[in-house]
Amino acid sequence: MKDFDYIIIGGGCAGLSLAYELEINEKLKEKTLAIIEPRTEYKKDKTWSFWKIADHNFEDCVKKSWENFTVNTANKTNHLECVDYPYQSVDSGLFYEKINNKLKENKNISFFKNIDEINSRNSFVFNSVPLIKKNHHNLWQHFCGVEIETKNNFFDDEIFNLMDFDCDQRESVHFFYTLPYSKTSALVETTWLSKMNDSSKKDYDTQIKDYIENHLNLKNYRITYKEEGAIPLFYPSHEIIKNKINIGTAGGMTRLSTGYTFLNIQEHSKYICKNIENISETKKFEINKKYRFLDDIFLRVLEKHPEKMPDIFFKMFKSSPKTVIKFLSNKSNFLEDLSIIFKMPKITFIKALFY
Repeated sequence: MKDFDYIIIGGGCAGLSLAYELEINEKLKEKTLAIIEPRTEYKKDKTWSFWKIADHNFEDCVKKSWENFTVNTANKTNHLECVDYPYQSVDSGLFYEKINNKLKENKNISFFKNIDEINSRNSFVFNSVPLIKKNHHNLWQHFCGVEIETKNNFFDDEIFNLMDFDCDQRESVHFFYTLPYSKTSALVETTWLSKMNDSSKKDYDTQIKDYIENHLNLKNYRITYKEEGAIPLFYPSHEIIKNKINIGTAGGMTRLSTGYTFLNIQEHSKYICKNIENISETKKFEINKKYRFLDDIFLRVLEKHPEKMPDIFFKMFKSSPKTVIKFLSNKSNFLEDLSIIFKMPKITFIKALFY
């Protein structure tokens, strides 16, 4: 069996982002890379959206950007601007195509379905497959979205709805999310922050149909695409093994309070690329520990008081949008953190320190 200098386990967002970063920076001219990915073909299967708080390699894969958004509860709507940090939506199909076309140019890069097909004993491994232990107490962000098309102009494609809490909460945290790509097309997604032991929340098709037809008041439309997924709102288990680094969600790149991962993956990939020659001795890349602490408290409140979360999210966005976006994207300073914290119900959050 063939030896490789580097192995990437998982050819999804994190694995391909790292491979692409290494390739465009010519780190694989004299090194070999094996990517372990079981899928038989790459096609659009996800939509990655985020605030453009930093530059990235995939501007040409952005389906749409917005500079205005809303957050609303049953009785209130907050209209906000994000001109400095526009919200972007990356099409995974374009992302896969761009990266795979680039990787094909290098004969030192090979794809395999299973790691047993190669000799991995002497390789440095980057693992993007999280080890998730089943635990019914864990919180997840689970969701289902559909892209829809209308015959007539219906959507205002200059503004997107980040969170609409005007929906059935079912003793959890539930909101809808609408990204209008044009006046006649949009992604509409139902999102839950809850434990996964209750399958009653997974009647996604019924939820989406009801929201589109009875909340958006749109009757004449067709579904062109559907996606479904679940993001752990906890850090997966991992073993510390020499010559192995976890990346993506497996490497703690998901911000637990939001589920945002894409830009963290890009930052981690750049860090690995910069230090690849001495990667065995390089300090571990992590999201700042202050965010882990704040997210832990936030998720304790979410678990104990789901009924308060719509109002808590709404109040959070009463701060300057720029400040909130920096906070949600791990780029805020101490004063900006305080401005967010002071918007929260203080007694509720202080009590959460002792749960």
